[in-house]
Amino acid sequence: MNEQSTLLVTVTGRDRPGVSARLLSTLSVFPVTLVDLEQVVIGGRLVLGALIAVDESVAPGVSGDRVFDEVRSAVEKTSIDLEMEAEFASGNGRVTVSADDRLHMTLLADPLRPGALGAITSCIARAGANIERIERLASYPVTSIELEVSGADPETLRGDLAMEAATQQIDVALQPSGLHRRAKHLIVMDVDSTLIQGEVIELLAEHAGCADEVARVTEEAMRGELDFEESLRRRVALLKGLDASAMDAVRERLVLTAGARTLVRTLKRLGYEFAIVSGGFTQITDALVDRLGLDYSAANTLEVVDGKLTGGLVGPVIDRGGKAEALRGFAAEAGVPLSRTVAIGDGANDLDMLRAAGLGVAFNAKPVVREQADTSVSVPYLDTILFLLGISREEVEAADRQGGSPEPHDAR
Repeated sequence: MNEQSTLLVTVTGRDRPGVSARLLSTLSVFPVTLVDLEQVVIGGRLVLGALIAVDESVAPGVSGDRVFDEVRSAVEKTSIDLEMEAEFASGNGRVTVSADDRLHMTLLADPLRPGALGAITSCIARAGANIERIERLASYPVTSIELEVSGADPETLRGDLAMEAATQQIDVALQPSGLHRRAKHLIVMDVDSTLIQGEVIELLAEHAGCADEVARVTEEAMRGELDFEESLRRRVALLKGLDASAMDAVRERLVLTAGARTLVRTLKRLGYEFAIVSGGFTQITDALVDRLGLDYSAANTLEVVDGKLTGGLVGPVIDRGGKAEALRGFAAEAGVPLSRTVAIGDGANDLDMLRAAGLGVAFNAKPVVREQADTSVSVPYLDTILFLLGISREEVEAADRQGGSPEPHDAR
């Protein structure tokens, strides 16, 4: 095909029904084949492009130039009838890019400014890569644009993009193309400050009257003065004597992150499986499993004796390494390879899990996590993860209408 003479026919103008049919009907009377066809509608304006070549099996020995001249004349008449404009460009076919050579790039911004997108496309150009396609996935709650890129070294491009994205204050995710994006996945989420707003242990500490003491231990852990397990045990010890009924009150106060329900129900419809893994407590996470219809969970368990917290834990601690092991266990149980797992978290305690997953997403995370994750999301909407998976806002809303689901961002 690359040696074959081709003609690119492009028709632009006001969008309305029947334009594609008229153009293809016009081309159908000529001995040509369609090499490529693409249509885009933006702001009510249509751009329709058809790349054609002479069909030598139908018209052997016929001059391609003569056929193309006749096509130009016929398409110009059709475009006048449609009150549209036609353009033509001759070429030598198109270069077919291997699927192995393609990358999907997803941009998230609120708002997305032309300068930011220009800076990202300049990164692509500097990498010697080509943009094959650009598509809008969402206009709210953030603007999301997906680009299909070919001819780039992923690691080189990823590093350049990370620096530019930070400068432009947007999020950019880069992933290989391929069927795996449409295959069954397992999503594993951290809980505190990811699936829900806030930290459960802080809510419990308020009931126990030790909020300041718990906050001080948390700060020590964040400064690296304590490892996670020591920090957790010291904070839990401060809850000793708290009536177990306080956990009922905390469960009532839980607020899901905006877009959490939308994320779960949309991907559930596509056959995805969901897990949560937490350094928090099963007495809370079990309720979230029931509330959202999740498939797997792992968390620590507070010890309760005679209706009171003892200040201790039951069983092994789910720490940084434990989260990664939980992800691997969930994947094995679900029959999903690690390459098709997505981990979402915000803290250093999530790093091993993010690295073990096929795609690690730092969600409104601390700088050290953003730097080491595959990609980061810095907007407070969990359903933006859908855009990283190539699912558009329009597809989400169409599925909600068919399923009678609540509006997007229902975080109740």
